[in-house]
Amino acid sequence: QEYLDEEVESCTRRAILYKEYVKGISSSGMQSNCGFEGQINACWTHKVTTKELDTIRAAGFLVSVIHGRHDIIAQVCHARRLAQRLLPVARMVDLHGAHLVSHERPQEVNNALMDLIKATKSATAPHEWSSQPENTSETGALISARPVTLAIRTGEAGNAAVAAYNLLAKLQLSFLYVIGLIVMAFEHMRNIVRVTKPVRVAAIESS
Repeated sequence: QEYLDEEVESCTRRAILYKEYVKGISSSGMQSNCGFEGQINACWTHKVTTKELDTIRAAGFLVSVIHGRHDIIAQVCHARRLAQRLLPVARMVDLHGAHLVSHERPQEVNNALMDLIKATKSATAPHEWSSQPENTSETGALISARPVTLAIRTGEAGNAAVAAYNLLAKLQLSFLYVIGLIVMAFEHMRNIVRVTKPVRVAAIESS
């Protein structure tokens, strides 16, 4: 929010991004129905399988999972889960930012990438890469202050909190899925009406 409201040359970043969005829409047109349906399908069905994760780990290269902790579109919990599943080759880089973290924190993102490049060139061991002390790096990139591994809570209170969190996550996904279906149904009905709409033919005057 603070990034969007920040003024750049007497204009907020929100207004600049909006103008760029409108400019892109004007030059290329609205997204086609096929493109929209394909994007929705990818959002709901795409996932990285265990076999694919094993292949990435076995490849031997280091990984940085860079994410904005305030992203409400692609939430940071998914990035942490991905980094955890890619251990020991992955490191979680948790930055102050949202969906445009690469624009909000360009220096920190570049520093994290430089750390990755230098560690790769120096053949840093995966365990050394993923277990680097929090908030420290050679170039000053912010490393997540939260551990990658998930904390395990015990007791009834902990179980209730975990159950409530899981329920809210499922409700959120269900809500987004229903919204997607409604939008797709609306587009489909609009296309049907457009096709079946009668065309008026002007009467030809007889001479």
